[in-house]
Amino acid sequence: MKTEVKAILEAVRNGSVSVDDALLRLKTEPFEDIGFAKVDLHRNVRQGRPEVIYGAGKTAEQIISIMRTMIDHGQTRILITRLDPESADTIGKVFPVRYHKEAKAAVLGSNPVPDGIGQIVIATGGTSDVPVAEEAAVTAAFFGNDVYRMYDVGVAGLHRLLSHKEQIMNAAVIIAVAGMEGALASVIGGLADCPVIAVPTSVGYGASFGGLSALLSMLNSCAGGVSVVNIDNGFGAGFLADRINHMEAKK
Repeated sequence: MKTEVKAILEAVRNGSVSVDDALLRLKTEPFEDIGFAKVDLHRNVRQGRPEVIYGAGKTAEQIISIMRTMIDHGQTRILITRLDPESADTIGKVFPVRYHKEAKAAVLGSNPVPDGIGQIVIATGGTSDVPVAEEAAVTAAFFGNDVYRMYDVGVAGLHRLLSHKEQIMNAAVIIAVAGMEGALASVIGGLADCPVIAVPTSVGYGASFGGLSALLSMLNSCAGGVSVVNIDNGFGAGFLADRINHMEAKK
């Protein structure tokens, strides 16, 4: 995961970078204070993935300033989540971002060639769950994962899900996105031999309590191997799936 650190250490080993220079690159400028934000410049070194900008609650001008700071320090690829179309349009006049309207996410730079263990499968109970699923999909693809979408395969028509048995059986990670009663995660958990990340959504009628019903159902899943993220947290699911799909043996 920590490819940047490994590249520096490899450079020390082959003699192209001195020990002192490598130490300096690892120690200097852990963050930059730009007044309204402290941009984490060492996130990639610590976690193997750079900081992602959470767009909700930030002005387009603030996001542009954060992006400029990242770019000035060598970050060429940036992901912005929870970004409204108006802010995306303003940012697009300064940086050539690609805006994913359904996911409400913007990407600067191209996605890397997928290099994970296998494929991340993303399933939704219904079409209404797709925006959350797309946030997960855009996040996973941004970090170099092969993503397969199977949408509107909820338990109200189980045959739709079973038509994707091959993808379910061969997946490295599955993200199950559902509102209402959230049963999709348990059904998939009972079919798959890989980790399943359940994402409750706020889709549903009154007694779904804005996703709380789906959240509690998923937390109480009797299927082994099912973990749960917060309501509507597609980004968190996509990030976690990426972590799982890029696991390395630590000796």
